[in-house]
Amino acid sequence: MSYKERLVHLKDEEAESIRESFTLFYRIIRTLRSPEGCPWDRKQTPESLGPNLLEEAYELIDAIENNDFENIEEEIGDILLVTLMIAYIFEQKEKTTLSRILDEISAKLIRRHPHVFGDVNAEDPDEVIKLLNHIKTHVEKNGEKEESILGDIPRTMPPLERAYKIQKRAAKHGFDWKDIEGVFGKIHEEIDELKDTLKQNDQKREIETEEELGDLLFSVINVSRFLKKDPAIALHRTNKKFIERFNHIEGNMKNQGLALSSENFEKMDELWEEAKRIHKNKNK
Repeated sequence: MSYKERLVHLKDEEAESIRESFTLFYRIIRTLRSPEGCPWDRKQTPESLGPNLLEEAYELIDAIENNDFENIEEEIGDILLVTLMIAYIFEQKEKTTLSRILDEISAKLIRRHPHVFGDVNAEDPDEVIKLLNHIKTHVEKNGEKEESILGDIPRTMPPLERAYKIQKRAAKHGFDWKDIEGVFGKIHEEIDELKDTLKQNDQKREIETEEELGDLLFSVINVSRFLKKDPAIALHRTNKKFIERFNHIEGNMKNQGLALSSENFEKMDELWEEAKRIHKNKNK
């Protein structure tokens, strides 16, 4: 049976609806980038749109966490907009075409899922991961090894996400702690080393402080990896939680005619604890 025979069937009206919607979307983007289009959209580059893509992804995560289905729909649309805009810019540069991009990702999905589109058996997620790694190494790279196991991790990734990916890659090749207690021990070790650095008075202090601080952050990210939690998402949630609690402080201080200043720290700390209690009760 060919892969085409295994594809989920679409009703004619469903396929036509998707085709019409996507074609309209694509034509709008081409119009915005045309000489008669929008000056702002024409000015954009893949480099300028990159941060927007990351921002839209986090906004989608927020909407998913809040079960905000209206915003989920909107944020998925925004991600598609930025992604397709970038794709069309490269099409304008004659580097690729949208059809080629779609054909290549379709081919990759079929190639990486022989247990769906072929006759290979993979009964659980762990077997699928092993199969995927085999395909990446022996099919897509023809058995050629990377110059470095970590060599293809993009340097342009945000440092938090890159550290997480570096650790996962190294761990996959056996360079890992035996258990999470070893990671906690490393965190305490890095805290002590940072404290020792802060006691120095020589010219190396600034450089060594930054280095030790980086080591501490790297070790904390290792904890998230052991817990199978994405540190970027965890930090994103904490940022959101901090803003909500600080907004509680800010609003109450304003209502009481008090300034947000170190002189009123005790009152602000009291309101912080109050905000924590409200947050915990809301999540019960």
